[in-house]
Amino acid sequence: MQIILNTKEVYAKLDQLAAAIAAAHPDFSSTVIVGIQQGGAIVSQFLYDRLLKKETNASLLKHGKLDITFYRDDVRNKILAPDTMHLPFSIEGKTVILVDDVLFTGRTIKAALDALFDYGRPERVKLCVLVDRKEHRQFPIQPDYTGISIPSNQTDKLKLLSTQNNEPQVVLLNQ
Repeated sequence: MQIILNTKEVYAKLDQLAAAIAAAHPDFSSTVIVGIQQGGAIVSQFLYDRLLKKETNASLLKHGKLDITFYRDDVRNKILAPDTMHLPFSIEGKTVILVDDVLFTGRTIKAALDALFDYGRPERVKLCVLVDRKEHRQFPIQPDYTGISIPSNQTDKLKLLSTQNNEPQVVLLNQ
């Protein structure tokens, strides 16, 4: 296991992402943050907490979690238990900041868009990812906000993990 981003670096990237989101969306009344279960929900919670601490009008911002289990194209191959879905607000006419931890082939984002549109029709969807592995894309999906772009092999597995103290780090597994 190789650490790609240590805890301090993850927090620095999250601060950069939060600042970019705040700069692009100064009026949070029409913006919502939705994290894709599981890693994206963790990243979105960190972003949401950081925005609440640093932005005066962030109390208008809504935060939710999206379960894409039954929208995945590999669900027929596995028995999957659904994650927690938590969208206690309307996304109609809103700007949705869709958050994931690692963008790889784009299949997860495609599934998330399918799931999201079953809940309403947002004005627009912006994609925010902590890590982009852009050389392996299978769909024409690109993030609007990127923490870091990391060159990697197709077989590499990048994960957002927690340390024993519940601190985030990005690691490369199965090298």
